[in-house]
Amino acid sequence: MTSVAFHTGVPDPVDYACRLLRKAYRQGARLVVTAPVATLDRLDQALWLFEQEEFVPHLRLRRKEDVTERNRRTPVWLSESATVAVDATVWVNLGADPEVVIDGFERVIEVVGDDGANVEAGRRRWRRHVASGLTPVNHPFGRTAPEART
Repeated sequence: MTSVAFHTGVPDPVDYACRLLRKAYRQGARLVVTAPVATLDRLDQALWLFEQEEFVPHLRLRRKEDVTERNRRTPVWLSESATVAVDATVWVNLGADPEVVIDGFERVIEVVGDDGANVEAGRRRWRRHVASGLTPVNHPFGRTAPEART
C-alpha cells in the first residue's frame, strides 16, 4: 500500500524540497515532483544552485513533452503532472492540486507551506487521500529536520 506523508507548516517549500530531494537522491530514490509552474521554475533554479559541491540530477518536463529514452535515467523529474511516463516510485507534491494519482507510487510526500492558501489546499489533499482509503501521517515543520524525515 502507498504511504502518504504530509510535511506541514513549511516556511520555504522550495528550500525544503531541495533538502528532501538531495536526501532521496543519495538514497537512490526516483522521484516525480509536482507543483504550480512558478514553483517548478523556482525549484529548477534552486536545485542548480543549492549545493555547490553536490548536484541533484533533475529534469524539468514541460506539459505534453515526451520523455526520451536517453532522459529516462534521470532520478528526479519536475513536472506539472504526476502521470509522466517515468519509473519513479516517490511522488513529492509542492502544492499542486492535481488529481490523486497514487497508482505506481510507493510513497507520496505532500509539502505544505505555512500560509493560509497552502494550508487550505493541503487540507483538501489530505481529505482526498483519506477518501481514497489511505492513512496520511503528518510531520509538522520544526519537529525534526528534513534530513531526518525522508
